[in-house]
Amino acid sequence: MSTDNSRLPGSDGEHAVQERWDAVDRARSFYDRQMLDHLNEAMREFIARQEMVFIATADARGECDSSFRAGEAGFVVALDERTLVYPELRGNGVYASLGNIIENAHVGLMFVDFFDDLIGLHVNGAATILEHEDLLADERVTVPLLEMLTRQGGRRPERWVAVHVHEAYIHCSKHIPRLAKLDRQLDWGTDDSKRKGGDYFKVGETKRDATPSVEA
Repeated sequence: MSTDNSRLPGSDGEHAVQERWDAVDRARSFYDRQMLDHLNEAMREFIARQEMVFIATADARGECDSSFRAGEAGFVVALDERTLVYPELRGNGVYASLGNIIENAHVGLMFVDFFDDLIGLHVNGAATILEHEDLLADERVTVPLLEMLTRQGGRRPERWVAVHVHEAYIHCSKHIPRLAKLDRQLDWGTDDSKRKGGDYFKVGETKRDATPSVEA
């Protein structure tokens, strides 16, 4: 018999397949032991050490996109237990993530520590795009914090994304590989095609080959 899932975390879909595949007890145990609707101190400390995050968004039709952001440790900042902010540096001008956020505020952040703790943290919530002046107006942003946020390569982020946290929970360590981090020069926000990877996947070549030739 179906149970009342209205007060549980997660989607109706995940609750339905939990019942279908006899995982209700395991899922309820996970919700009870590992899921919060805010960031506790341990989560905030973990985020402050991270140099990368994977970001999932979807447009109004549900078409999905995943992206990657990186910066100095602490580039994603927990302003309080329910609010994260991260910078948007100059990129390719497509604005896939921000375009989706304008249509659909739901966002999923995935932090993974591949180097030390070998653990992950999911943070799901509602995103808002902030201009620089909006961030400055937030009383939680102190001068030292602002200096940390804006020092990345000496180039100020174009804008910011604030995430109001709805869910925060662990991603277990059992399949996370241990990686070694090597030194490399990072050109934050560069427009240099070669430094950005050029046409690594030969898309230009593919499109040229697919273009019908026009006879004189």
